[in-house]
Amino acid sequence: MVRPAFGFRVSSRLAAAPGDVWARVASVEGVNAELAPWVRMTLPEGAELRAGPLGRSWVLLAGLLPIDYDDLVLESFAPGRGFRERSALGSAPVWWHDRTLLDLPGGGCRVVDEIGFTPRVDAFAGLQAFVYEALFRWRHRRLRRHFGVAG
Repeated sequence: MVRPAFGFRVSSRLAAAPGDVWARVASVEGVNAELAPWVRMTLPEGAELRAGPLGRSWVLLAGLLPIDYDDLVLESFAPGRGFRERSALGSAPVWWHDRTLLDLPGGGCRVVDEIGFTPRVDAFAGLQAFVYEALFRWRHRRLRRHFGVAG
């Protein structure tokens, strides 16, 4: 398997149990709540979140304009604990997204997103890295706002 050329990690401590967080983050509505208002993702008609190929998901700028796609493949899917995505985007032939939910001592959970990608066009690598990391930092701000921050 080809390893990604670039990567980053974003982590947040949330004041909610992993099961409660999972109920939100493992749904199209929850993902889009994290991404709003910048982008929205579609899921193929009838697709269920599970391990295996899920089909093509479109990334829509402001929820309207298609700017990228994700040929979504979940290598593993562990309800309440996380997933491992190994997909190809229109803009990045190698896209890895691992999301893990970990119990925190005293309650709450830590959500960890680890991203790896290889850009389709090397000249855009820096811009893509900036945009992807900014978007995931935004997603985590939205999660912290929704669930609160664990002490």
